Amino acid sequence: MDRCVVLVDAGYLLGAAASLLAGEPSRSRITVDHAALIQGLRERAEADTEQPLLRIYWFDGAPDRVPQPEHRRLRVMPRVTVRLGALTRSDGRWAQKGVDAAMHAELTELARNRACSDVVLVTGDGDLLPGLMSAKEHGVAVHLWAVQAADGDYNQSEDLVAEADERRVLDRAWITRAVRAKDLAGLCAPPPAPRPEIAAILSAPLPEAALAEAARNGSPAATESAGHSAPVPAPATEGTKPVPTPKDLASLRAPGQPAAPQNGQHGAAPAGSALRWSSDKGWIDRAGPLGEPAETASLPTLAQLTSAEQRWADREEDITTVGGDPFEVGQVFARRWMERLPESVHLQRLATMYPRIPHRIDGELLRYAARFGLLAHKDDQIDEHDRYAIRAGFWREIDVRAAAEHVAGAPAAVPSAPVTPTPE
Repeated sequence: MDRCVVLVDAGYLLGAAASLLAGEPSRSRITVDHAALIQGLRERAEADTEQPLLRIYWFDGAPDRVPQPEHRRLRVMPRVTVRLGALTRSDGRWAQKGVDAAMHAELTELARNRACSDVVLVTGDGDLLPGLMSAKEHGVAVHLWAVQAADGDYNQSEDLVAEADERRVLDRAWITRAVRAKDLAGLCAPPPAPRPEIAAILSAPLPEAALAEAARNGSPAATESAGHSAPVPAPATEGTKPVPTPKDLASLRAPGQPAAPQNGQHGAAPAGSALRWSSDKGWIDRAGPLGEPAETASLPTLAQLTSAEQRWADREEDITTVGGDPFEVGQVFARRWMERLPESVHLQRLATMYPRIPHRIDGELLRYAARFGLLAHKDDQIDEHDRYAIRAGFWREIDVRAAAEHVAGAPAAVPSAPVTPTPE
């Protein structure tokens, strides 16, 4: 068939681009416009081979082969197929597993089936040499592309270079159409301050700090609370501030307030615990249906509010426009939930539950966030800081909409009737 196929080793392409533009092969040092990169690869391949493009295969590694946000965007682009290998960490460095084998299998299968007349390989790994030779034996012309090396030399296997039919170099000018180096000064500067919502979470006092302050003030509540609170966490190392957990919040209360409710009791949230997370278990007995408080059991979940058509549209939006930022993920979830509510009373009821997110909705929120590669794959849990950011984004959207509805629902001022002057 007179058409071309492009096989891209993303680890090589982006790692070499990072070396060229940022001085080291870490992909975290560059930003990539994937749409522009794919378009550039297509145009260059069709020009070099003088054949129309059949497909671009994008080979990359991912932890547990779970697609990351960039993979989700790439695989819905026209004429792009994403193949994922494993990404493992050893001695502090990430390494791809299975990518070369997948590229070798795809290359030989395309050549054996005569699916194309020309193959463009964007790679530098000598492990692909047998596949390259096999493709040539089946009558396929092999074009090998290299990324311009930072030191001016080849950054590819010498044997691979020798066996290719055609060779091209993607120079700095071509690479910078879609790839940019991140600001080095910004990388060396102190990390930016977190959003106010997350900063409030990280700066919240731990129970032992509040109790110690109460003891210094001579409050009898400190002694009483100390007898009922959970074990005090180990002190943090100097220079760091530990992040409180919902269990810590359950034992935290202001001086003079009753202790946190025990099993079978109900009570308001402890003063000073304005954190944006779900902590139902800590300070309320969930005695309603399915173990939930009665006031939250009536709140519908997003799944209950979403039709099959909306579910498909949500998935499309997640793939094409929603990034992997935890704060943004929480905002998107909250926005969809509010837009589909049949009655605004549900929104007002949820707003009064701040800072708690009802257990069912919170679980659904975190499961939604897990789609975006936010899982820490070591234990299949979302990082604690990311969980706070997800819930902070959720509450930000809720706060904005609830405030807007409150203003819109306020009675308008009645203009006074004009006074008609009486004739003298």
